[in-house]
Amino acid sequence: MAEEKADRPVPKPSVYIDTSPFWEGAKNGKLVLQFCKDTKQFQHYPRPVSIFTGSRNMEWREVSGKGSVYAVTTIRVPGPGLDGRLPLVVATVRLDEGVRILGNILDADPSEVTIDRRVELAWDPLSGDVQYPAFKLV
Repeated sequence: MAEEKADRPVPKPSVYIDTSPFWEGAKNGKLVLQFCKDTKQFQHYPRPVSIFTGSRNMEWREVSGKGSVYAVTTIRVPGPGLDGRLPLVVATVRLDEGVRILGNILDADPSEVTIDRRVELAWDPLSGDVQYPAFKLV
């Protein structure tokens, strides 16, 4: 399990799109994404309109957080850094619901994180009660 991280940078809220459902869901341990009610498809990152129809007929829905690694990179920096969390494995995950999301792969040897490897939702604490979606190997 990932250790508590103190005072890591917290992403700033969007001034163009209300992303509060995403952050409220994260606070409660739920991954919620925008859902186009016309096409019955999820989209991520949040946008003011559906990427499928251009309509505003959208809502926020919880997703499973299960998926597979679509792309992966390992960040290695000599010396201390990132609170001793190096190497840091970052992946684009293709969720079972059909969208891709970027997140860290927690508690994994970089050599074990490969394309199409199954992952599930985990949470990476940033600061205070703010956490960001991350993943762990299944």
